[in-house]
Amino acid sequence: MADKKLEIKDYAGGWITEKEGTQVPGFLKLAIPVIGVSAASYLILFINGEVSHSERGQFVQQLDKVTGDANGLMYVVAALAFAFVISVVLFAVRDSKH
Repeated sequence: MADKKLEIKDYAGGWITEKEGTQVPGFLKLAIPVIGVSAASYLILFINGEVSHSERGQFVQQLDKVTGDANGLMYVVAALAFAFVISVVLFAVRDSKH
Protein backbone atom coordinates (compact mmCIF):
# COMPACT_ATOMS: atom_id res chain seq x y z
CA MET A 1 0.00 0.00 0.00
CA ALA A 2 1.42 3.34 -1.01
CA ASP A 3 1.86 5.84 1.76
CA LYS A 4 -0.01 8.89 0.55
CA LYS A 5 0.65 12.15 2.35
CA LEU A 6 -2.41 14.38 2.51
CA GLU A 7 -1.88 18.04 1.84
CA ILE A 8 -3.27 20.27 4.56
CA LYS A 9 -4.48 23.72 3.53
CA ASP A 10 -4.69 26.44 6.12
CA TYR A 11 -6.82 29.54 6.08
CA ALA A 12 -6.98 32.59 8.33
CA GLY A 13 -3.36 32.29 9.38
CA GLY A 14 -3.68 28.65 10.46
CA TRP A 15 -6.89 29.03 12.50
CA ILE A 16 -8.78 26.89 9.97
CA THR A 17 -7.23 23.81 8.42
CA GLU A 18 -8.53 21.45 5.76
CA LYS A 19 -7.27 18.11 4.55
CA GLU A 20 -7.42 17.83 0.80
CA GLY A 21 -10.35 15.79 -0.43
CA THR A 22 -12.50 16.06 2.70
CA GLN A 23 -16.18 16.86 2.36
CA VAL A 24 -18.23 19.47 4.17
CA PRO A 25 -20.08 17.84 7.11
CA GLY A 26 -23.80 17.25 6.64
CA PHE A 27 -24.87 19.41 9.57
CA LEU A 28 -23.06 22.39 8.04
CA LYS A 29 -24.77 21.76 4.71
CA LEU A 30 -28.05 22.15 6.59
CA ALA A 31 -27.03 24.82 9.10
CA ILE A 32 -25.54 27.28 6.61
CA PRO A 33 -28.72 27.86 4.58
CA VAL A 34 -30.98 27.83 7.66
CA ILE A 35 -28.91 30.46 9.47
CA GLY A 36 -28.35 32.54 6.34
CA VAL A 37 -31.98 32.58 5.24
CA SER A 38 -33.08 33.30 8.81
CA ALA A 39 -30.73 36.28 9.06
CA ALA A 40 -31.79 37.70 5.69
CA SER A 41 -35.47 37.16 6.57
CA TYR A 42 -34.92 38.98 9.85
CA LEU A 43 -33.56 41.94 7.88
CA ILE A 44 -36.73 42.08 5.81
CA LEU A 45 -39.20 41.44 8.65
CA PHE A 46 -37.72 44.11 10.89
CA ILE A 47 -36.67 46.50 8.12
CA ASN A 48 -37.97 49.56 10.00
CA GLY A 49 -37.50 48.26 13.51
CA GLU A 50 -39.91 46.54 15.84
CA VAL A 51 -42.85 48.85 15.23
CA SER A 52 -45.49 46.43 16.55
CA HIS A 53 -43.91 45.98 20.00
CA SER A 54 -46.34 46.89 22.79
CA GLU A 55 -43.87 49.07 24.74
CA ARG A 56 -41.28 50.30 22.23
CA GLY A 57 -43.39 50.36 19.08
CA GLN A 58 -44.49 53.97 19.40
CA PHE A 59 -40.93 55.18 19.93
CA VAL A 60 -39.68 53.23 16.94
CA GLN A 61 -42.47 54.67 14.77
CA GLN A 62 -41.62 58.21 15.90
CA LEU A 63 -37.93 57.65 15.18
CA ASP A 64 -38.79 56.30 11.74
CA LYS A 65 -40.85 59.43 10.99
CA VAL A 66 -37.99 61.72 12.01
CA THR A 67 -35.12 59.86 10.35
CA GLY A 68 -36.90 58.43 7.32
CA ASP A 69 -36.32 54.96 6.02
CA ALA A 70 -33.69 53.16 4.04
CA ASN A 71 -35.89 50.41 2.63
CA GLY A 72 -34.13 50.37 -0.74
CA LEU A 73 -30.73 49.90 0.86
CA MET A 74 -32.05 47.23 3.22
CA TYR A 75 -33.59 45.27 0.34
CA VAL A 76 -30.25 45.44 -1.50
CA VAL A 77 -28.43 44.18 1.62
CA ALA A 78 -30.99 41.36 2.03
CA ALA A 79 -30.60 40.42 -1.66
CA LEU A 80 -26.81 40.33 -1.23
CA ALA A 81 -27.23 38.15 1.86
CA PHE A 82 -29.47 35.72 -0.06
CA ALA A 83 -26.96 35.64 -2.93
CA PHE A 84 -24.16 34.92 -0.45
CA VAL A 85 -26.16 32.09 1.13
CA ILE A 86 -26.82 30.57 -2.29
CA SER A 87 -23.15 30.77 -3.28
CA VAL A 88 -22.00 29.20 0.01
CA VAL A 89 -24.57 26.41 -0.30
CA LEU A 90 -23.50 25.71 -3.88
CA PHE A 91 -19.87 25.65 -2.75
CA ALA A 92 -20.69 23.29 0.13
CA VAL A 93 -22.72 20.78 -1.86
CA ARG A 94 -20.61 20.62 -5.02
CA ASP A 95 -18.16 17.79 -5.28
CA SER A 96 -14.60 18.99 -4.73
CA LYS A 97 -12.26 17.62 -7.38
CA HIS A 98 -8.71 18.87 -7.17
